[in-house]
Amino acid sequence: MEDNFSCPACRVSRPERDGPVVFDSPHSGFVLPPDFRPAAKLADIRTTCDSYVDELCVGVTTAGATLLAATFPRAYIDTNRAANDIDPAVVETAWPGQVELSEHSQRGMGLIRRFALPGVPMYDRPLPIAEIEGRIENYYTPYRRTLAALLDAAAARHGRVWHFNMHSMKSKGNAMNRDTGSVRPDLVIGDRLGTTAPAELTARVAAFFRARGYHVAINEPYRGADIVRCHGEPVRGRYSLQIEINRRLYMDETTFERGPRFAQVQAEIVDFARMIVALAAQDVVSSAS
Repeated sequence: MEDNFSCPACRVSRPERDGPVVFDSPHSGFVLPPDFRPAAKLADIRTTCDSYVDELCVGVTTAGATLLAATFPRAYIDTNRAANDIDPAVVETAWPGQVELSEHSQRGMGLIRRFALPGVPMYDRPLPIAEIEGRIENYYTPYRRTLAALLDAAAARHGRVWHFNMHSMKSKGNAMNRDTGSVRPDLVIGDRLGTTAPAELTARVAAFFRARGYHVAINEPYRGADIVRCHGEPVRGRYSLQIEINRRLYMDETTFERGPRFAQVQAEIVDFARMIVALAAQDVVSSAS
């Protein structure tokens, strides 16, 4: 079943039977808010979107997991950054609060993006503080608050929560990435170097996809960003992993159309969710792993 919220930021789809497994897709939305006035071309902006990841994950509810998905584009505001990760170059005047720049922001991919692609500015003007504050209040905060509420509720009911932060990645790193020019694996599992989930869980996730013929890397080039950092607390039974899926597996990166393997990848994610739901029911992964 699907829950409707009184804000445009996200949608929640729930399984028939409640469980401790939650998937979220923060970067697959592409409904453009009316105050989004970028200078970059729409095709360039689309490359920042985790296209179809929400669709790839839609079947996890049939396996017993909850799914949260953003409706707005990360090019508008990025929910996988800290709220104070604000690049001074995109703000019209000095930000009134404390600013803590991440490595992403230093490369033009902070809370508010400076670039759509290398050398392609997102805006032709600095943004007023009020405009950024509006994005935080109306989009960023509702998404993050909804995710936190889902995870807190699952942990309260079941004693643990198993969270999977789902993304897609370009097949090759560009000049804005840590792995510039590198051909990427099929999937990257990020646990922030073992700090957001038990090692056994990370290994099980990697083994699941490797058994299906995928090339899987752990923590390279993606270790996990702000969402898993905030929600992964293994000692409290809160497991949080970031999963990056190579776009070439399921879509054409030039036309943005679904590829011939789309249905296969979609079905394998459902199978993965079933495996995780079964593990969670057995509670076979302990926080001491």
